[in-house]
Amino acid sequence: MLTVKILFLIFFIFILSIVFVNCAKKELEERKYFLERVGDFQVLQVYADGFEELSLKEKLFAYYLSMASLAGRDIEYDQNHKFELEIRKILEGIITHPEGIDEQIFAKIEKYTKLFWMNNGHYNFITSRKFIPEFTSDEFLGAAKKALENGADLGLKSGDTIDKKVENLKKTIFDINFEPVKTNKTPPPGEDIITGSANNLYDGVTLKEAENFKERYPLNSRLAKINGKIVEEVYRAGTNGIPEGRYAEELKNVIKYLELAVPYAEEKQQETLKHLINYFKTGEPEDFRKYNISWVKNDPTIDTILGFIEVYLDARGVKGEFEGLVSYVDKNATAVLERLAKNAQYFEDKAPWDEKYRKKWSDVPVANAINVVMEVGGCGPISPAGINLPNPQDIRETYGSKNFSLHNVLTARRAVLYPEVLEEFVYYEEDRELMKKYRNVYRDAFIALHEIVGHGSGKISDKLTEDPSVHLKEYYSTLEEARADLVAMWNIFDDKLVEIGVVPDKICGEAMYKSEVGSDLTQLVTVKGNQIEEDHMRGTHLIISYLRDETDAIEVIQDNGKVYFTVKDIEEIKKGVGELLREVMRIKAEGDYKSAKELIDKYGIKINTEWRDQIQERYNVLNIPIYTAFVMPELVPVKENGDIVDIEISYRMNLKTQMLKFLNIKF
Repeated sequence: MLTVKILFLIFFIFILSIVFVNCAKKELEERKYFLERVGDFQVLQVYADGFEELSLKEKLFAYYLSMASLAGRDIEYDQNHKFELEIRKILEGIITHPEGIDEQIFAKIEKYTKLFWMNNGHYNFITSRKFIPEFTSDEFLGAAKKALENGADLGLKSGDTIDKKVENLKKTIFDINFEPVKTNKTPPPGEDIITGSANNLYDGVTLKEAENFKERYPLNSRLAKINGKIVEEVYRAGTNGIPEGRYAEELKNVIKYLELAVPYAEEKQQETLKHLINYFKTGEPEDFRKYNISWVKNDPTIDTILGFIEVYLDARGVKGEFEGLVSYVDKNATAVLERLAKNAQYFEDKAPWDEKYRKKWSDVPVANAINVVMEVGGCGPISPAGINLPNPQDIRETYGSKNFSLHNVLTARRAVLYPEVLEEFVYYEEDRELMKKYRNVYRDAFIALHEIVGHGSGKISDKLTEDPSVHLKEYYSTLEEARADLVAMWNIFDDKLVEIGVVPDKICGEAMYKSEVGSDLTQLVTVKGNQIEEDHMRGTHLIISYLRDETDAIEVIQDNGKVYFTVKDIEEIKKGVGELLREVMRIKAEGDYKSAKELIDKYGIKINTEWRDQIQERYNVLNIPIYTAFVMPELVPVKENGDIVDIEISYRMNLKTQMLKFLNIKF
């Protein structure tokens, strides 16, 4: 009788589990990801599955880290342009005080404000090009006056008027030819890469002056000419005789929440955060180095990327833009990445470059699939898909790197598909079917190989006494992104990937190659001028242009007024990838600026403008969004008698609501 009861209980539990799985599957299928479309952008909701299962200690840790990220959010706006915060202040004042404003004008201002939020300013985050509003300056002024009457704070200082402020901002907002590019690595005649860039990393300083100035704080400072003298304005809070620097108050708030987070961190991670806190106080590069070394040695469940990290915003590739990201490990999705990381030395040994440039991996690199709960600055609302840090080459070689695939971001992207893109831009039916079949698999594999094996690989020449980025200057980021892409392409056909479950079979590699070749055409939809500015896009263009011109592997098809790229010889293209990767690694390892310039100038920058116009027209006909921005989950403290007893997660499902919530946070 007991046995029968046990069997019945097992059967009952089995039935419940099936019901639970089916309900969960149905919930995922019915889950709302697409929130709205704003111009060329789609806005998607990111979900944080599994957050509820974290311990209270872990939830509190994630909450305080998120608050630390938000506390520094304005720094990124200021870095993007000197007037970005002033413009945002007026826009948000209008948005929150709309009474009496013409509905059509308000709708245009609201659209522009959403684009402004998504791009952290009035330049496209991807292309670096300025976008301008659909409303006029007079309509903007009229709306601002109405908002002012309604009690809005528009950031007016004593003696200032809204008329003067709008007039001062008029060219910045409305003139497409005034400061047209945020980061301009190929400036027009009479300009250099600093004076031709509209960002706020330099003020009144030329490229020659910057190169002749010895920077003590290259990553976390702004160079400004004051009274004819170049001054290094350091981002720091100040401490113990070290004076306050740029954005000291914001960094003090970042520190405040990091200090609240420390007790909830894992033991080794507490020391890491203390290094980061000290760095934000002093601004000293050595303190940031200590933080990076400590950070890369830890593999906690909850982690953060916070500070002045990536250098894409700076045309020189020197100054870091502020970013904040908070995440937790998705253990189920991490398993495949861990298997890839364990074989890092295997792939290094099979690299096509010279033996002297091969790295000896002392430890297995950290490789996690993560779910993000906060992304700001350089990480959001437009999100990366994968991350490899830290950036300094000597730390990578000595201590390793940490690699992340943003699982819930990728999940949101995949939930909203546009199959008509394949129909329009892939010529052969069999290629379309191949790419549909393997789309998610080869994208996952590409990102993992790019970040873990790509960025983490290689060894620089013993002759170099400084990081290769110092030698390669404005070409470093493009070269490094191309190198990581090439590593992914080089290894995708390796049997080891099938063996460890990264890809189901080697045919997946063909789908990846055909996708990458075609992406060089489709990315032209974002290009406004006759050249590419963004480093990742330049990397793609460099690879495919080289393979198209230097091998017989790529076929250019012209049919019925439309252009297509396709792979006609897989073995030939693999050979070309190996040849280019060998040279790119040599250039990086030797810090060969001349060769980097020649290679990238020839293949990575200039485009076929007829193809660009055609691709853009074809996208216009499809009428689908080009870019993606994300709304983050919201972490809400639950209090009892003044104490936080839980952190609940909720979903705003609305970009405007979330951005205005950020606006109202009191730090």
